[in-house]
Amino acid sequence: MSDEPTQPDAPEEAIRYAEAIRELKAILDGIETEAIDLDELSVQVERAAELIRVCRGRIQRTEMRVRQVLTELRDEAGAEEG
Repeated sequence: MSDEPTQPDAPEEAIRYAEAIRELKAILDGIETEAIDLDELSVQVERAAELIRVCRGRIQRTEMRVRQVLTELRDEAGAEEG
């Protein structure tokens, strides 16, 4: 069993965006410096893909929420003017 705080099968909501980015950078650093053993490479690449999916999902949800808030603010401003 690993002592890492994030397990490869961790659900998307269980890892914060910043943690996902840190873990992804660590994996990429390991690949770039050839520090990851060949036997572990496919596992790490799969984990990196999962982290990328998590980050993309968070970015998309955040973007949608920001747009929603901005729309609400515009609607409120329009109602106050009218």
